[in-house]
Amino acid sequence: MTNLPVRIARWSAWHPWRAIGGWFLLVAVCLGAGILVGGNPATADDFQVGEAGRAEAMASEGGLQQKPLERVLITAKPGTGRLDRAAADAAARDVAEAMRRLPEARSVAAPVYASNGTAVRVDITLKGAELDGKKHVDPLLAQTAKVQAAHPDLRVEETGSPSISKGVDELRGKDLQRTEVIALPVTLVTLLVVFSSIALAIVPMLLALSSIAAAVGLSMLASHVFPDAGVGTNIILLIGLAVGVDYTLFYLKREREERARAGGRLTPQAVVEVAAATSGRAVVISGLAVALSSATLYLADDVIFSSIATGAIVVTLVAVVSSLTVLPALLAKLGVRAERRAQRRAARATRRGTPVAPKQPRRTRTGPGRITAAILRPTSRHPAITLVVATLAMLALAAPVLSLRLTDMGRETHPRVIPAMQTYDRLNQAFPELKAVHQVVVRANPDQTAEVTSALRDLARRAKTDPDLAGTAEVRTSADHRISMLELAVPHYVSTEAALTSLQRVRDTYVPATLGKVPGAQIAVTGDVARYADYPEHQKQKLPLIIGALLLATFAMTVWAFRSVVLGLVGVVLNLLSAAASLGLLVLVFQGRWAQGLLDFTSTGSIGSRVPLFLFVILFGLSMDYQVFVISRIRETVLRGVPTRKAVLDGIGSSASVVTSAAIVMVTVFASFAALHIIEMKQIGFSLAAAVLLDAVIIRILILPALMLLLGEKVWWPSRSGHQGDGDPSPVQRPLAKVG
Repeated sequence: MTNLPVRIARWSAWHPWRAIGGWFLLVAVCLGAGILVGGNPATADDFQVGEAGRAEAMASEGGLQQKPLERVLITAKPGTGRLDRAAADAAARDVAEAMRRLPEARSVAAPVYASNGTAVRVDITLKGAELDGKKHVDPLLAQTAKVQAAHPDLRVEETGSPSISKGVDELRGKDLQRTEVIALPVTLVTLLVVFSSIALAIVPMLLALSSIAAAVGLSMLASHVFPDAGVGTNIILLIGLAVGVDYTLFYLKREREERARAGGRLTPQAVVEVAAATSGRAVVISGLAVALSSATLYLADDVIFSSIATGAIVVTLVAVVSSLTVLPALLAKLGVRAERRAQRRAARATRRGTPVAPKQPRRTRTGPGRITAAILRPTSRHPAITLVVATLAMLALAAPVLSLRLTDMGRETHPRVIPAMQTYDRLNQAFPELKAVHQVVVRANPDQTAEVTSALRDLARRAKTDPDLAGTAEVRTSADHRISMLELAVPHYVSTEAALTSLQRVRDTYVPATLGKVPGAQIAVTGDVARYADYPEHQKQKLPLIIGALLLATFAMTVWAFRSVVLGLVGVVLNLLSAAASLGLLVLVFQGRWAQGLLDFTSTGSIGSRVPLFLFVILFGLSMDYQVFVISRIRETVLRGVPTRKAVLDGIGSSASVVTSAAIVMVTVFASFAALHIIEMKQIGFSLAAAVLLDAVIIRILILPALMLLLGEKVWWPSRSGHQGDGDPSPVQRPLAKVG
């Protein structure tokens, strides 16, 4: 693991133009191949989970699956009084005639008036699959706009799953552009402060962005194995910018330290080689840790998490490759350029008769900065007290997790800045029976059709008197008479207790009392409420398996990297503590209403069901970045014969500036996602930003050193820390000896 980064760096440093050209050729090939082959978007079948998923699969088998549906709503203009019936009829006819002429329309229903006469709607079913509706909705929106222009005294507007999905995608695209406007300049400024060099500040940005481009192309190819649920590009941008800059930062900082330590005695190529032997190894281990942690998301058996895992793995591994190949080449070129510039400056001065004194090498700061030293001082003097106080503080932040409530962030949670969502609210106000639906799906032998239909009608009669159901029902049967479906209207939003209670009654009471008497029939209930209820339950069932695999992977990676079982256990415990504290903060902020104005969101009183699992997996991987880098510094010092106590303080102190800089970059990137309108993305951005901040400050500068100081030499068990044979040869001494 130590030799591989050195060999790659050595070749790249001595053949910089080949390495640079090869990298950008690779990026072009990856992106071009992805565009040429195209992506493979997930279908509705890929999203099916739980009982709702089984019901949807049966419905699809009989051709009764959900179709893309748009609704045109006609109401009176605000402030004009009641709806003019004649004018509304004329507008509804115009809508129906215009929509029937469109090739995208499968069918157009007759106009339906609201029970209170305040609105009329026209339902249009589109051709194609439900998820493809947003691709074909533009012509319908254009016709609705034309009818609105022809009837200025009315309000004619359109909503439905296709137009809402289209609006969400457009809003997400605008939000992502805004995050780039925020994150990129702040990252660049941070790098300028760290390196005091425009060239060195641009290099990490250049490599991160090129890694993202290559990863986008590779993810399109990978989508043919793991279908893309539409979140892959977002994850690549989120993770790629963070780890891409971080890995380059680790390498750059070490290269500058080694150059200063060499004091001009080493060539630029040799300095790069020295840096590769230390930070190169850390980058490889960190990248593998992030990839392995992300891979545990495949165990969720969910297309969204598979897309997240694929995006995170691809962009992380690409970032590692860029740090090991093109980065040494760029550093070598910059070093050679700096030497030549110094030589030309000296030659000009000599010709003028004013020789330039040799430039004094930059002093390398081996100890901590003033702030870090101030934080470490009480830790070094009173490690037990520091450990107890810091741990209690983290546990206090984690306490709100006990009240965690997970729900699926469905359509009703989308921002109202989307015009289709404003129409959605007005539609549900006029037609409350459209808020949600239960779908009871039955598979039986064709000769049982009459018995199944009778049982479904009996169920509908029972549901008609249910106060939580709208009383409207419709029975449909497939052409082969094997699949039947009953649709029950629910006049409540899916997140309400009334909707969830009605689902429980349908599943546990009405179905057994009616369809339960049909011998051999297979029955499952789906619909808006069922999908909302079943998805979080599916996640809860998978969570123990994934967390267990994640803990095992983290432990194994740490033991492999540092040959210490104790450090493996420490890594697992600290990562759990960091994740729990950030999740507690998330619950505190987003389940309550006190921060709504501060962060511009409307609380749902819950956390998105995908957020905790995503947080745990990604945080465990990213935490390994800091852990590997910090402990690698400590271990290097120990292998040189320094006692563990001094090595801990020196290692924490010397790595603090890099960890802080990396944390600022990550927090900036993640916090920019907290400004998004989509509530689940906002929660993910906030939780990751909080997690990285807590991990970099509390865990790595307080708890980790305090724990290592208390454990002393036992922290390296079963290795013998002071013996060179127990670990890798000193990565610094070997290249120095080679180049003389």
